[in-house]
Amino acid sequence: MNKKAKIFLTLWSALILVLVVVNIVISLGNQSIQAEVSERQQEIAQTMQLETLNRQLVTVLASLAMKTNDEQLKKILAESGVNLGNAAENAPAKK
Repeated sequence: MNKKAKIFLTLWSALILVLVVVNIVISLGNQSIQAEVSERQQEIAQTMQLETLNRQLVTVLASLAMKTNDEQLKKILAESGVNLGNAAENAPAKK
């Protein structure tokens, strides 16, 4: 082998080694990002489950407030953004 071929192969080997190291660093970065995304997905799934429970709870409280005509409960629900309205106004007229 002549000197130019040795230099070329050495530089080529060094470039490949640098690319392997860069690949390892990127892979480690991807693993940490994937773990973070997995945690966020789990939080979203839990939030969706809690949202369903929250809606059921608000529905039960609103029904209770309307049945018992509890003004305090109606006030708390209204302050929380739950619009109860008037059941008589919202109900369609019977013919």
